[in-house]
Amino acid sequence: MGKQPVRMKAVVYALSPFQQKVMPGLLKDIPGKISHKFSSSWMGATLLLGPLVGTYTYVQWYQEKEKMAHRY
Repeated sequence: MGKQPVRMKAVVYALSPFQQKVMPGLLKDIPGKISHKFSSSWMGATLLLGPLVGTYTYVQWYQEKEKMAHRY
């Protein structure tokens, strides 16, 4: 008895353009998530938000310095 080939059907996975809920909870209730993170672990939240706020503040200061550089 020899081996007989068996036909297999291909399975194709696709997302419908009308129902794309890949990560629906990712951006849901962001202020609540941040406040929970800060209340449960203030050190972790500080280490997360500190560099972000510091970088933003520095960029704003540097842009203002560049705008005013021509006055001196």
